Amino acid sequence: MKQLQGMDASFVALETRNSPMHIGSLLIYNPATAPGGFVRYKDILRFFESRMQLSKTMRQRLVRVPFDLDYPYWVEDKDFDLEYHVRHVALPKPGDWRQLCIQAARIFARPLDLTRPPWEFTIVEGIDNVPGVAPGSYAMVTKVHHAAIDGMSGIDLMEALHTLDPNAPPPDTPDTWQGEDLPNFAELLTKSWINTIANPVRQLDVAAKAMPGVAKAIKGLVSKDFRLHGEMIAPRTRFNAVISPGRVVEGRSVPLADIKLIREAVPGAKVNDAFLAIIGGAMRKYLAKHGDLPDKTLTAMAPISVRAKDEKGDMGNQVAALIAPLGTHLADPLERLAYVHSQTVNSKAMTDALGARNMTEMSKVSPALFMALGAQLYTRLGLADRVGPPFTTVVTNVPGPPVPIYSSGARLESMMGLLCLTDGLGLGHVVQSYCREATIAFTACRKLMPDPEFYAQCIEDSFTELRDAAKAALASAPADPTSKGQAAPKARTNKTKPAAKKGAAKPGKASKKK
Repeated sequence: MKQLQGMDASFVALETRNSPMHIGSLLIYNPATAPGGFVRYKDILRFFESRMQLSKTMRQRLVRVPFDLDYPYWVEDKDFDLEYHVRHVALPKPGDWRQLCIQAARIFARPLDLTRPPWEFTIVEGIDNVPGVAPGSYAMVTKVHHAAIDGMSGIDLMEALHTLDPNAPPPDTPDTWQGEDLPNFAELLTKSWINTIANPVRQLDVAAKAMPGVAKAIKGLVSKDFRLHGEMIAPRTRFNAVISPGRVVEGRSVPLADIKLIREAVPGAKVNDAFLAIIGGAMRKYLAKHGDLPDKTLTAMAPISVRAKDEKGDMGNQVAALIAPLGTHLADPLERLAYVHSQTVNSKAMTDALGARNMTEMSKVSPALFMALGAQLYTRLGLADRVGPPFTTVVTNVPGPPVPIYSSGARLESMMGLLCLTDGLGLGHVVQSYCREATIAFTACRKLMPDPEFYAQCIEDSFTELRDAAKAALASAPADPTSKGQAAPKARTNKTKPAAKKGAAKPGKASKKK
């Protein structure tokens, strides 16, 4: 039995009917590499069953402390039933991309049963009319509670349920897993009482460890290593409101090489800066079309993994947060990229000064009862419609495997990340890489975004504009004598006035590069 920590417990406290706190993926597989060229449902069950021992997540369930007086516990579930967690559905004909996204959104909108291990995988057959996807392929919609995993431990879970060889044998070590009895009422209350007494000591210890970071941050502000400014405060948009239970999911895949080319257009820019600039351009187009684009830049919360090497595979969340302005006030795509890069450098310097790990550790000593009450009051009072948002959206970057991987012998062709939403956060993005592909996917509240296909087109148009602008800038840049034959582009200036609102391109049917 292991107790959750503060950040993990916060996702349990935030769980409501309208805000299920799970994350996941939409995965597409080609069974041509499997034995016989096809995969049956029972083959998937057999494959997963043989690999349960490789994941700490799969067979543990949550046990909440009475009255939420303390953080919940993980307990090995004696009644674990694999067939409950792995479901099986099929799309009606014609089985196109839009039908798959609608089905994925419906599956993802349903809360998990927290009296069982908090995950579900749904196999979706009938994908027969998606350009770029081989006939006979199938999808898998995954849902895992955010209390159990973050982005990086999610990749560890992916590794447990995939192989590098389609014909890889099952693990040769015996599975020694055993279930546990559930703790009783008195045992949980006793543990919570002991933890309540010990918590002030832990708080003082964390505060003492955080003081050098606070001092370093103050010194950095004085010496202007970084700065606090109004552009880090998000304006309100249609996505920062109370959300409904409905969801929409969509996404686009682009060549990873093009993302790497885009970053070269601004000296020092990173791949993540390119993704942020693309999403900033897409949000600008979408909100301008709806007459809802603020003059001030929108911002994104970008999670940063602080998971140590010896914590690989551990359950729970080990992340800190970075606030990244998206440059939605800038019409020029390269000026937006330069602006985003300058802002992420500033935000990272501030996060490094405070200590990203310290930020995570502080969350682990928050009083459980206050956390639960605060989460419930925020939802019940509808404060998301009254209080300004700390950020506009979330953009989480999860690097995937650089080589092909297989599940039940079927080759993973594409992966698209899905996010949980909560009141005040009606739109979230996941950017992922896999082999030579990059995907930019989003999850949104259906009430706040009734036209997901249009926003997906905005993402594609924003990417195309930035890629073409980067190509033109790199082609026209003078040669850098210090480089080995490469052109060195001039840095773009960020000192531009906020652009006037412009209408976005008309929505159209985008190509599906899946």
